[in-house]
Amino acid sequence: MGSEWVAIIALVALFVVGTVLPINMGALAYVAAWLVGMYALGLDEKEILTGVSGDLILTLIGVTYLFAIARQNGTVDLIVHSAVRAVGGRVAMIPWVMFAVTGVLTAIGAVSPAACAIIGPIALGFAGRHAISPLMMGMMVVHGAQAGGFSPISIYGTITNSVMAENGLPDSEVTIFLASLVVNLLLAVVLFLVLGGRTLMSRRIDPADAAPEDAAGGVPLAQWLTLAAFVLVAVVALAFDKNIGFAAITAAVLLSMLAPNAYRDTVKDIAWPTVLLVAGVSTYAAILEAAGSPEFVGSWAAGLSTVVVGALVLCYVGGVVSAFASSTALLPVIIPIALPLIADGGISAGLFVAALAVSSTIVDVSPFSTNGALMLANKPESIGEHVYYRQILTYSVLVVLIGPLLVWAGLVLPGW
Repeated sequence: MGSEWVAIIALVALFVVGTVLPINMGALAYVAAWLVGMYALGLDEKEILTGVSGDLILTLIGVTYLFAIARQNGTVDLIVHSAVRAVGGRVAMIPWVMFAVTGVLTAIGAVSPAACAIIGPIALGFAGRHAISPLMMGMMVVHGAQAGGFSPISIYGTITNSVMAENGLPDSEVTIFLASLVVNLLLAVVLFLVLGGRTLMSRRIDPADAAPEDAAGGVPLAQWLTLAAFVLVAVVALAFDKNIGFAAITAAVLLSMLAPNAYRDTVKDIAWPTVLLVAGVSTYAAILEAAGSPEFVGSWAAGLSTVVVGALVLCYVGGVVSAFASSTALLPVIIPIALPLIADGGISAGLFVAALAVSSTIVDVSPFSTNGALMLANKPESIGEHVYYRQILTYSVLVVLIGPLLVWAGLVLPGW
């Protein structure tokens, strides 16, 4: 049995065990990475650990640290109140505001995890305070980020359009952008309707009732400083393209230095179980790549005699792999693999690449991806971590199983 199959089988095994038993899947992934890396790939332990995404880990630590301070000093409550007042107390509008704002941020060039890191905690804070489904609110933020994620000036859009140009494929910027926008918008509509959105339409909140208890006395200095920290972190990450993890943890440390006794235990509120989850899974994702598993499955799909079936398999490869690994890293790999199908099968290049792009990014709702992990890390206190993890996991499994098929049927088949 080749190493690519060993890595795939081990992935299935750790997924099954982590789903059936209440064991952190990150810990299981570390075990699998160690065993598969050493005994199937001949890697030493230092080589195995190179797969840890330091950027992702720092983002999770920095963002959850900063928002733990914001929760503690009442800044999150203040932001939630401001959102309620902005929509005139219409509760049903809040999820759509979060969807739209995150989409605009990614459409104008923000990295998707940065946009989710900024908007996600605010959205989930509102969900916890006003009894809205945390799953709906968190996933609306992620789908909003992906809705704008393929604009011509976005990160995903730039990568995808550059890879197409390098491989001699026709310009399809608008097609890819609209495909991602429409698919994620439809998923958001389904989430809204299924997870209680219709009942929210009749709910109104008096902005005065939603105000923090001490609002009558004005905004305290600690909250002004925290709001300023949020703005600076957003500017540093979005305008200057700096790592949001470094920016967030710097802001958290500075706020802690201003009131060391008040925030001395806040570090305990960092989402450490989520950090373990993502660290372990990202390590194993690197093992999969080292074993050549994605390329193995992709090449097999491209060699199938039926072109449209091969296209469907590649959409699933993109979806499954991206649920555990970086979508940004996957897009430049999977598009060239699809070239034989485009050249020989009469499939529309723009629609097929759009299908691959969307299939590879709608699964970022997964708790093993950066965006999904950020939603898990900032869960409301009203829901247990294991319960929320299972909710996100169940939804992401549904998206992985059904999403690529629907995207393929809607984009590839009409252009064949």
